[in-house]
Amino acid sequence: MLIDKFLDADHSALTVLDISQVGVIVAQKRLEDHAGRVTWIAQDVTAWHPPQDAFALWHDRAVFHFLVEAADRAAYVRALDRSLRPGGFVILAPFSLTGPERCSGLPVRRYSAAMLQAELGAAYALVNQQPQTHLTPAGKRQDFIWCLFRKSAT
Repeated sequence: MLIDKFLDADHSALTVLDISQVGVIVAQKRLEDHAGRVTWIAQDVTAWHPPQDAFALWHDRAVFHFLVEAADRAAYVRALDRSLRPGGFVILAPFSLTGPERCSGLPVRRYSAAMLQAELGAAYALVNQQPQTHLTPAGKRQDFIWCLFRKSAT
């Protein structure tokens, strides 16, 4: 998991936000003593009021595609805008245009890099994009689009 890699590299000021308290507890137990080096938040990102300019990096694998309502996507981007430092980076990995239309029984939105750029707005510049095909434990194919954006320094 990504948080493990950051901890192994001795990064500090790490925060994990998950909608599920159970998910947070499972991750904390897995990390054992290292869990205390992370700030844990169990909350819906669309209702979260983050600190201003708190983060240099925002990483989202497979959350944004579940935000099918425009108001939820706008709330997500507001949280991102508020919490990411000028010059900071955003990694988004939603389903690509060839990805599934539903996941875990829920509807999703599928994206291209240009569509993600439009959602984030002019304050974010696309740095790189990379497609990825993930095979589920059941052997189903899920296509993602990984995009790296940089927030304007001004």
